[in-house]
Amino acid sequence: MPKQALVVGLGRFGMAVARALAERDVEVLAVDNNERRVQDAAQFVADAVCFDATDEESLARTSPGRRDLCVCAMGDDSSEAAILCTALLRQMGARRIVARASGELRARILRLVGAHEVVNPLREFGERYTMRLLYRDVLGELPLGETLLITEVRLPDSMNGKTLAELALPQRHGITVVAVRSSDERGVRLPAPGDVVDEDDVLIVVSKRGAVAKLMERE
Repeated sequence: MPKQALVVGLGRFGMAVARALAERDVEVLAVDNNERRVQDAAQFVADAVCFDATDEESLARTSPGRRDLCVCAMGDDSSEAAILCTALLRQMGARRIVARASGELRARILRLVGAHEVVNPLREFGERYTMRLLYRDVLGELPLGETLLITEVRLPDSMNGKTLAELALPQRHGITVVAVRSSDERGVRLPAPGDVVDEDDVLIVVSKRGAVAKLMERE
């Protein structure tokens, strides 16, 4: 049985979340009070309806308590509505509520009224993109808990042509290679000590914050 999600608020963030969930075979019910946005979302989600999500009776008809995920994606111009919608979702027994916030005060309020998780997409995008701005060989970054990062990186030219065993990244730099992505037919593969690093290889690594930056600067 496919997972079911409710996405409330179809601005750029909410629309992107609804589309991404639908592409992963999640049965998405999208909600907004703007008919045009609802019609746009209806092209790729299981169902899309137009109503004010702060209306308790209308929101209850979406059966939040039966869904695997409820996302309150309302923007800054709907701050009070987002808080009320989040509180209603929690009151209706939603199992997991993820709410959007652009600042710490709103994030604290959303947690107080019932959000299980609060996200700040603009801040998170900025944090992840900073490494790409600073180092052209860092292709992407994803937090893993509070202190670790998963990073996609091309190694400095001085490291090309050497094996992973020779590079000894865990011992020398505190960086563990968990996968290698090649541009040839090998595709993505698990690393082996004897793998030779090619200039076109992208390594997916796990490290503490700052370790990859130190490697880029050191080499």
